[in-house]
Amino acid sequence: MSFLGKYARKYGKMFTLAVLFLMVEAFCDLLQPTIMSKVIDDGVAAGSMNKVFTLGGIMLLVTGVGAVSATIRNIVSSHVSQRFGAELRSDLFRKIQSLSFEHMDRFDRASLVTRLTNDVTQVQNFMNGLMRFFVKAPLLGIGALIMALRLDIHLSVVLVVVVPVVALLIVLNMKISFPFFIRVQRALDRVNGVMREYLSGVRVVKAFNRFDYEVDKFRSANDELSQRTTTSMRVMSVFGPGISLVVNFGIIAVLWLGGLRVDNNQMQVGSIIAFINYMTQILFSLMMISNVFNMFVRAKASAGRIGEVMDEEGGMPGEGAKAAPAAERGRIDFEHVSFAYAGSSGDPVIRDFTLTCLPGQTIGIIGSTGAGKTSLVHLIPRFYDATSGTVKVNGVDVKEMDPKVLRESIAIVPQKIMLFSGTVENNLRWGKEEASDEELTLAAKMAEAHEFIMASPEGYSSRIGQGGVNFSGGQKQRLSIARALVRQPEILILDDCTSAVDVNTESRIKRALKTYAKGLTCILIAQRITSVMDADRIVVMDRGEIAGSGTHEELMQSCRVYQEIYQSQMGKEMQPYAAE
Repeated sequence: MSFLGKYARKYGKMFTLAVLFLMVEAFCDLLQPTIMSKVIDDGVAAGSMNKVFTLGGIMLLVTGVGAVSATIRNIVSSHVSQRFGAELRSDLFRKIQSLSFEHMDRFDRASLVTRLTNDVTQVQNFMNGLMRFFVKAPLLGIGALIMALRLDIHLSVVLVVVVPVVALLIVLNMKISFPFFIRVQRALDRVNGVMREYLSGVRVVKAFNRFDYEVDKFRSANDELSQRTTTSMRVMSVFGPGISLVVNFGIIAVLWLGGLRVDNNQMQVGSIIAFINYMTQILFSLMMISNVFNMFVRAKASAGRIGEVMDEEGGMPGEGAKAAPAAERGRIDFEHVSFAYAGSSGDPVIRDFTLTCLPGQTIGIIGSTGAGKTSLVHLIPRFYDATSGTVKVNGVDVKEMDPKVLRESIAIVPQKIMLFSGTVENNLRWGKEEASDEELTLAAKMAEAHEFIMASPEGYSSRIGQGGVNFSGGQKQRLSIARALVRQPEILILDDCTSAVDVNTESRIKRALKTYAKGLTCILIAQRITSVMDADRIVVMDRGEIAGSGTHEELMQSCRVYQEIYQSQMGKEMQPYAAE
């Protein structure tokens, strides 16, 4: 939990201010039983009303000072805890954004959501409790113990027995409860995961009529969370009544022993009442300590989970570096590149891959599912780093480039299309925030999206639902292509992004790209062989290796894998006309 040091330095002064007002409040609370005992013994018992009014006024003044201090302390502690929680949540979100895909793959997505929300809230609540209860509790307890000793040393024997027993119960509570709250947070992860998966695939669930199955799955995860939470609360619930029982036995002992001392004229009634009040304050402080330790157990579990993310070495080497000037903007070189996903069986998905893409070329990449096409292009913008070999952009090793600088020159249309809530215009400006209306329109026309955008009454101001739910698959793909074209990149990567577009529309998009993409390096990944047939160069991938490279005509003569793909999609009867 080393990440908390930053916040301790930043909010230390405000924290100290809250503690100072808390100390004043605790001091006022400690004075009241003593003043009250004087009112009873020196005022009421002696029949002196002047003493009653004088000491009563002092007691009201002390109470007022304590109330004002408590109010200021509450304001300061609430402000600090809320600011701390907001900043921690923001820093955690920023940290998640900075993680490479390789590091992010180590965490479940639902778990990251839980850490951003519930775990941060647990730590925030503990910080608030720290300024309100945890510091006050020991001050009140120790102070009450000292004041009780001053009143009567003989009755304090009861405290010698009670305090160690209660302390033991608190330590046992903390030690036993911690593992239970770790399990609770993991169960909450699973609930979030089931809900997130259902919301992402709600159309599939309804299409296959699997609603009952999803309800059962959620009920199972929800019941597990409920059971683990109930178990943890049951464990904790044993200690609270146990502490109360021990202290109440102590109060009974004080009343019994105090009564004997009053009978022997060794003690006054006011002193017994004050001693019982101090005993009650000790009980209150110990209960507060117990509750804060319960909060601490939860916060410790949550802080550990947050720390796992914050301590993750997610920064990619080369951050802050600048791209070296290059004569050939848009050149890509793969030099004996191999790549394997972390945690996989060890078999690389890319094997000894060597390829050069020159500026202005359109490179088509085709191959069967799982051939490594998408994994290959993910190495260019450094979503992942190659396990061995070198990937160069503009003649510079991408590992020596700042990822931000590198990605500014690249636009990618991913296989899984993602549109964001907002307007069409806002989504297109993701490609280039300062793009003019004319640039947006031009990009949309080239992507064959302008027509259906303008068919809507709102045009480019049309609202897009979450994930683009109010657009068809083909429309979402065309909007995603337009978003990439708005950027006017040096390198354009199209990862099977026309699969939902009809052949005629795809042909028009490709013709527009040829006009637009002069000097632009375009990498086109496709499943349909017709999508890459007219590329300057076609690379055929098979099990992470290059099975063939060349034009369509050359591959039809020399590459068996390409011939098989062609025959499976076009039919053997078309093969004699392939070269025409």
